[in-house]
Amino acid sequence: MDDADTDVTIGPIDLAARVDDALAVQAIAFGLSEDEVVVRHHIMLRHLQNPGARAYGATTGSRRLVGFVYGMPNDRTHWWSTVVQPYLRATGNDTWLDDSFVITELHVHPGYQGRGVGRALITTITDQSKLPRSILSAIDTESPARGLYRSLGYVDLARQVHFPSAPRPYAVMGAPLPLPRG
Repeated sequence: MDDADTDVTIGPIDLAARVDDALAVQAIAFGLSEDEVVVRHHIMLRHLQNPGARAYGATTGSRRLVGFVYGMPNDRTHWWSTVVQPYLRATGNDTWLDDSFVITELHVHPGYQGRGVGRALITTITDQSKLPRSILSAIDTESPARGLYRSLGYVDLARQVHFPSAPRPYAVMGAPLPLPRG
């Protein structure tokens, strides 16, 4: 890594214009196959058309995208909400689907993980929300990502959530905004 790639800047990005760069990061960070990347390309572009959708990137001095986050105000009619709603209702947490900003995707290239990039991305995007809380889903296992979310005040709202196309169960987590610093 040269000096131009050691410093990372967090800022708004045109994710539609950099969708291939973002999916390359997600494929490495999340272990996506080429077929999954093709499917997610269309999904990501569709998400970015939703009202209030915004994206932030972590870029190096050479403009290499090494992390990204995007999200939007939750809408109960969106696919994600319709899948998680029964699980949240079962735990008495379905009101979290209202007045919440959803973190749709957050990924950091493994070479940049553990350096505060994910924390900076999620706090930056949620700081822009006027909603009182944030929700997200994460693979339901103890992982660095779940540790990061917990350190930011996210708590489990439902566990063992099964998405139709996902082989592993997820947890839905929520936190009041603004997220704590520290």
